[in-house]
Parts: sequence; C-alpha cells; structure tokens
Amino acid sequence: MFGKGFAPLSILTAVAVAAAAAMVFFYAPLDADQGFIQKIFYVHVPMAIVGLLGFVAGGIFGFQHLRSGDRAHDLRSYVAIHLSIVLAVGVLATGAIWAKASWGHWWVWSEPMLTSYLIIFLLYCCYQPLRFSIEDPDRQARAASVFAVTAGVFVPVNFMAVRAVESVTHPRVLSTAGSGMPAEMAVTFLVSLVAMALLFATLWKLELSGKQAAIELRRLRARLELDAERSEPLADARPAPGAAAVPAGQ
Repeated sequence: MFGKGFAPLSILTAVAVAAAAAMVFFYAPLDADQGFIQKIFYVHVPMAIVGLLGFVAGGIFGFQHLRSGDRAHDLRSYVAIHLSIVLAVGVLATGAIWAKASWGHWWVWSEPMLTSYLIIFLLYCCYQPLRFSIEDPDRQARAASVFAVTAGVFVPVNFMAVRAVESVTHPRVLSTAGSGMPAEMAVTFLVSLVAMALLFATLWKLELSGKQAAIELRRLRARLELDAERSEPLADARPAPGAAAVPAGQ
C-alpha cells in the first residue's frame, strides 16, 4: 500500500540530491563575508523548513486518524513526526556549527529563531515517550494523534510569532522584502529545498513500507500460531498409528 511509486520517487530524489550537491559546490558563489562556511546554509535551511512541514503533516494525519479511526493515518503521522525529529537534530547541529563560524558562539539564546526551534524539538521529543507509555494500541493511537494535532497547530503559530519579532540576528530567507541573495544562490537554495523535500518523501515511504511489512508479518505469525493451537486437539483425538480400532459395543 505504501510502496506504490517508490521506485520512480527514489530515482527522482537521487537526481535532485546530486544536482543540489553539484550546484552547492560548483555553481553557487562563495559568500563575500562568510566564505565557504556559508554553504552549510543550503543544508541547514531546507532541513529546517522540511522538518517543520513534516511536523505539520503529522498533525494533519493525526486529525484524519481521529476523524476516521483508520490506523493507516496514525502510522503516517508517526513516521512523519519521527523523520522530522531526525531532521530537527540535523538543523540544531548544523545551526550550531554555522553560528560558531559566523558569530563566534555555538548558541545565542537571545536569537528567537534558534530558541523557538529548540522549543519545538523538545516538545516533539515527548511524542514517542507519551506514545509508547500506553500499551493498548487504540488508546495509544488516539493519544498520539491528539498530541500530533495540538503540537502541529503550535508549529505555525510559533513560526509566525518569531517572524513578527523585528530585532533578529538570524538571516531571513523567506521574506516579503526579499532575501537579497544573488540569483545563483537563490536558484541553488530552491533546488536544495526541493531535493530535501523529495528525500523526506522517499524516506517517509520507505519507513512506512517497512513498518507495514512488519505489521503484516506479525499478523501472519499470530494467525499461524492460532491455527497450530486449534489443530493440536484434533491431532490428539486421532488414534495412534498402528493401533487397532475397538468395535463399538465392546
């Protein structure tokens, strides 16, 4: 169910990632102030954007699960949030490296964008402990979906609140006033963003297919064990091989 279209998607993702890497190193010019370290921007910012969108997608799938009760939506929500948490770790790591090179500090607590992303990451770190603290599968899925919806609403609200802050050091890429990037940098950024989105979608489908296969395998194993238990009493009731049958009435 989840593996449909995976092969062409993976090929397209490989091409997009290769194109983005080539453009980052051979097409986009060096930044006049930061030099080569600025190229981390083409990884850091796309990961941040795709990660936030993944959290929102997890909330949307969680809402669909609460509305329909279809466990497939819960699985989609879980995988989207899981991958977004992984991307968030990459965002925080690359952001700290970039901050050290640009500002001389690994972290600047007065920077709203950095702090807000850390808050979102810590919020979603509670998702899996909450989910797996509940043993009943149905209650587990409902509680996880409620969390996904609530946190998914918080993500865009938090983003808009941070964007409303005027005194920020962090560069604004998606701005109505324009980012001021040269055309080569802007095109490279857009290609990198598309490549990151395709990579997220490919990993999402891959993990969904793997988890669905594991679920079907567990169901098949449980069915075989149940069939084996049912067949045992019938085997015990049969006469042993070579035993003479006793005529009725004797």
